[in-house]
Amino acid sequence: MKVALYARYSSENQRDASIEDQLRLCRLHAEKQGWTIVDSYTDRAISGASLLRPGIQELIQDATRGRFTIVLAEAMDRLSRDQEDIAGLFKRMTFSGVRIITLSEGDVTHLHIGLKGTMNALFLKDLAEKVRRGLRGRVEDGKSGGGNSYGYDVVRQFDARGERIRGDRTINEEEARTVRRIFADYTRGKSSRTIAMELNRDGVPGPQGREWGPSTIHGNRERGTGVLNNEMYVGRLVWNRLRYLKDPDTGKRVSRLNPESEWVVQEVPELRIVEQDLWDAVKTRQAETTFSQPERGNEALSERRRPRHLFAGLIRCGCCGGGYSMISKDLLGCTTARNKGTCDNRLNIRRDALEASVLSGLRTHLMEPDLFKEFCNEFTREVNRMRMELGADLVAMRNELPRIDRELDKAIQAILDGVPGAKLKDKIGALEARKIELTERLANTEEPPPLLHPNMAEIYQQRIASLYESLQAEETKTEAAERLRTLVSQITLQPADGELAIILRGDLAAILQFAAHKKNATVHPDSGVLDAFISQVSLVAGNRTPRSRQNVANGHSQASLVAGTGLVLSLRQSQVESKAGLIGCFNGLFSAHA
Repeated sequence: MKVALYARYSSENQRDASIEDQLRLCRLHAEKQGWTIVDSYTDRAISGASLLRPGIQELIQDATRGRFTIVLAEAMDRLSRDQEDIAGLFKRMTFSGVRIITLSEGDVTHLHIGLKGTMNALFLKDLAEKVRRGLRGRVEDGKSGGGNSYGYDVVRQFDARGERIRGDRTINEEEARTVRRIFADYTRGKSSRTIAMELNRDGVPGPQGREWGPSTIHGNRERGTGVLNNEMYVGRLVWNRLRYLKDPDTGKRVSRLNPESEWVVQEVPELRIVEQDLWDAVKTRQAETTFSQPERGNEALSERRRPRHLFAGLIRCGCCGGGYSMISKDLLGCTTARNKGTCDNRLNIRRDALEASVLSGLRTHLMEPDLFKEFCNEFTREVNRMRMELGADLVAMRNELPRIDRELDKAIQAILDGVPGAKLKDKIGALEARKIELTERLANTEEPPPLLHPNMAEIYQQRIASLYESLQAEETKTEAAERLRTLVSQITLQPADGELAIILRGDLAAILQFAAHKKNATVHPDSGVLDAFISQVSLVAGNRTPRSRQNVANGHSQASLVAGTGLVLSLRQSQVESKAGLIGCFNGLFSAHA
């Protein structure tokens, strides 16, 4: 029986040895049962309220590939404390033929999932309520109930029993001067962006030593975020203004504003940094400059979340790595250069020109037929190589069969020569069993079929052309734009010789699924190999900014054709000498254009 071990602890305050203690107990149990341990998986200082943990995700992937038949852990709550997650994990393991066994519950069944899952979920809820009760009491005593704010230092002290006293703060005079400067500059009419740029220019470190940004200063007035809205600066501690929920799809925390009646407010005059008249002046200017949008129903929520432009959120600056955003009606510019002043890239690009160039790259450069043919051939060879390494070694098994036949012939000849058959009985039985095993494995092991259609590149180009036509029609424009966005992982704008070079990175997995006309093109015996291969390879097409309206209409200029074709030619001319040669070509190309 092949077994995988899993261990986890959730708090950074716990000892790291907790992981080793769990694994040691699991190893002892596995040895008593005579099981073979193939691997161990761990998650350190990560909550069990979500399955978005690297260790548990790797365990799930290996389980689906048949690496083991048992998952052994100290208890069910080590795997997950969430009812939905533990039920889903149990369902996946059952489908893969993997049993879940814990030292506390034994062989986990549906009954354990129902009862223990509910108990673990109640434990999390009870723990959260106890933490909130403790934090509320701390706030009512005039101590901080959350993280530290800019302008203050954490006071580290201990009581008579040696336990740490939490929540005390003291004013950091240097940071307090910066806070007063921000308030004063804002009342003089400066925008939060101007203030941030001046602070960065003067070398003033921001919160947690980072650069200043406009949102760090203005924040959200209703939610009390941002320097200008932190009421602690006027000696008022507000707790429970926001509540945080975990998004079940992403695992990220999302804040929600609580009713004002649930807020806990405590006066802490010793922590005041900003005088009341300065605070009131800031609030007055905020009220004059803030405009409120009319409330819209839930039916408009999806529209507000949908990107307004075709490739919004995917465009990055090649100098600083920051995003490119709309700086006027038609122009895109580096957000970091304009909001923080810490990037020297001041080159702009027309949105329509960028979109035309990217569409051109998708249609003509990302899936060159000759290049893609090499990719298909190399991918098939890589599948064969990795399958041989991870699965049955066909060559070794084929060579072993004649050797077993020779050993059997020798044993039979020894019996004919007078050697007692009882002495050779066990040996012959073992050889026969091994022969049957090898014969079955060879019969059930096939050479992996090609995953990609040889004409995939041509099919892809035809479908991209059809998608481009759908962009022109109002009734299909939205769906076509969302589909196109999935094919692009990143668009990098790199300054070069006074203009912007466009480096388009395509999402290879999405491109293959799109070309195969499937929702999930990785449903294949070697999907694991596809994942490993794709993780090393993305598709890149170079391009130059179109300089005129005519170039925009044509989709690309002559310079862009040369740049794009040259990039493909440099890859096509590389000789694939080893089994992973093309991967090396890809990686070398990407590092040069990263």
